[in-house]
Order: sequence, then structure tokens, then C-alpha cells
Amino acid sequence: MTTYVLVPGAWLGGWVWRRVKPKLEEKGDEVYPVTLTGMGERVHLASQNVGIDTAIQDVLNTITFNDLDNFVLVGHSFAGKVAAAVADRVPEKVKLLLYLDAYRPEKVRTPQGSFDPTKEFGPPPPGSHGVPLTQQIVNTIGKDVVGADREWLLSKATPWPTRLATDPITLSEKYDTVRSAYIFCTLTGDPIDEILAGKWGKLEGPYKLIEAGHWPMITKPQHLAQDMTILAGK
Repeated sequence: MTTYVLVPGAWLGGWVWRRVKPKLEEKGDEVYPVTLTGMGERVHLASQNVGIDTAIQDVLNTITFNDLDNFVLVGHSFAGKVAAAVADRVPEKVKLLLYLDAYRPEKVRTPQGSFDPTKEFGPPPPGSHGVPLTQQIVNTIGKDVVGADREWLLSKATPWPTRLATDPITLSEKYDTVRSAYIFCTLTGDPIDEILAGKWGKLEGPYKLIEAGHWPMITKPQHLAQDMTILAGK
């Protein structure tokens, strides 16, 4: 049996793993989807005070209050930096750190992972603390999400709190001890060949490729669950 802690990326909540969770559980695995403060069913808690430290604590609390140990920690999209920071705090509990089409930090001791989402996705609406998900964004990084699936994604998506992007993380030597693996999506527009060649940072473990856009948990849940299972067993 494998235990998974699933940390969703921008605009998402624990709901996005709905199609993957039962496919892992039918193998006898335990699955704990996390919703980060300010998104999903916790969107009512969004404020200018919600930053990366809040997100890190969200995941640490899931681990603590469910008595989790020896688990696979999955970070999707920007939440690669959330998962990395969590692994740095409790490396002895993390069996594997799995980056799902995610930001991958370097093994350095300086602040990293800060970026401005408004440059790529536009500014938040007046009075909002987050960047909304739009049809244009989906067309760019997840064009395979179509029809009812796209309606579902856009109906559930909540603004991405900007500080989750702009706040950096700083990792210690403990992060370097955690095993890593990767799943890359080939339909997002990213230069996959360059990534696999190490031009965008060294890969520190095994990887799988999925022919999907940025949300394979929606479009390829069976394939994703299979790849997660394989990588967790390596």
C-alpha cells in the first residue's frame, strides 16, 4: 500500500483529483487531496495575507493531523515549490517527492521560485487578490480539456492568490536528501526535449511523459494513476 498526499496547482482545489483518487484507492492505496487556503472550497479565506507559508502549513497540517508517514508527496504546477518546501521540513516522512508538470527548485540555499503571474496571465480584477483562470489560459496550456470537462474546470476554478506565486521558498540541505521523480505533460507548449536534456535544470530521478495538457488528472486520470504507481514503486 502507498499513501499519497496530492497538492493541486494554481486555480484548483482537492476536487481536481476526483477522477484519480478512486483509481489509486482501488489498488489499496490511501489518498489525501489537499486544498490550499484561498482556493477551492477554501476560497472564502483568500486575502492579501495568504502566501506561500500558508500553503506550506496547509500541507504540513494534513500530514500531522492524519498521522502520515512514508508517503508520496505530489506537487502539481506551481505547487512544486510548496511540495519541495514541505519535504524540506519533514524529509524523514517523504518516501518520494513527485513533481507533476510542476515547478522544480534547485538544490541551492538561496531564495527561489518567485515569479509574477500577472506578466503571463494579466492582472487580478479590481479588489481581488488572485489571478482568475480564463478560456485563453486553458487554450494555451490545456487545450485538450474540452466540452463538459472544460465547463467543469472553469466552474470550479478559483482565482490563484498572487502571493503563492510571488513568495519565494528557501530550502536547506535536508531537501537534498529527498528522492524525486517527475511527470511531464507534452501538450503544454513547454520544450520537453530541452527539459529532458537537463537544459531547464537537472533531473534527479526517473520520469514519465503523458500526452496531455496541464491537467492530466482531468483528461488522462487512468494514465496518470498508472504513472504515479510506477514511479512510487521505483
